[in-house]
Amino acid sequence: MATSLIGGMLANGYSASNITACDIDEAKLAGLSVNYGINTSTDSLKSVGSADIVILAVKPQVMQVACEQLAPADIKTDCLFISIAAGIRESAINRWLGSERSVVRCMPNTPALVQLGATALFANPRVSAEQKSAAQAILDAVGITVWVEQESALDAVTAISGSGPAYFFYFIELLQLSGEKLGLPKETALLLAKQTALGAASMAQNGDVVQLRSQVTSKGGTTEAAILSLEQNGLATLLEKATQAARDRSVELADQSESMEPVYKS
Repeated sequence: MATSLIGGMLANGYSASNITACDIDEAKLAGLSVNYGINTSTDSLKSVGSADIVILAVKPQVMQVACEQLAPADIKTDCLFISIAAGIRESAINRWLGSERSVVRCMPNTPALVQLGATALFANPRVSAEQKSAAQAILDAVGITVWVEQESALDAVTAISGSGPAYFFYFIELLQLSGEKLGLPKETALLLAKQTALGAASMAQNGDVVQLRSQVTSKGGTTEAAILSLEQNGLATLLEKATQAARDRSVELADQSESMEPVYKS
């Protein structure tokens, strides 16, 4: 995801000289330097000292260590921290950083890797209007963005757009398997399922999905028979329960992060 953000920012006019990537993997940093011409460093403490914006593009399970390692750094008081880690509340990030910071939490999804992401953002009270604009510009580089007023809304966002791509991948997989059971070759069924998903999503971008579905569903036709079967077999209830399960797990993970004890020792 960090690589996608770097590529998107450069494509949208950000100067490579103003971007520094930090990582312990020197080979990964070398690749970023060659491919994007940005600055790289294995010394995160030194790098964040001059930064106006720090993007915490790490996995949730290592966020605590990453933040606690940055705590001793001489960071600008008005530095903005942007976290893309799911399930880590801004209060935990500030506690691990050791001070009250401007924090924007965002929940991008995997289509951001191809600049088609959907990202929701939440800003804590310390974030200025200028910082909100800067955060949005960065995430706009990899797709569309929306702001939420309550941090708890990010748990619902995780259930819909964060985990959402997997639901569609699963549906494509099942549609392919159904095609095979109806006698189509695997490759043909997969190609038709993928292209149908792409076409439907493209049409949905500029249309009302209920109206579009109605236009395809002729009275007494094949589509109506399929839709009625989906309704009778409880697809709506299954999807509601699935998204509730994802939301509840997001809340659980956030609660766990709030109770974590300091783990990093200098």
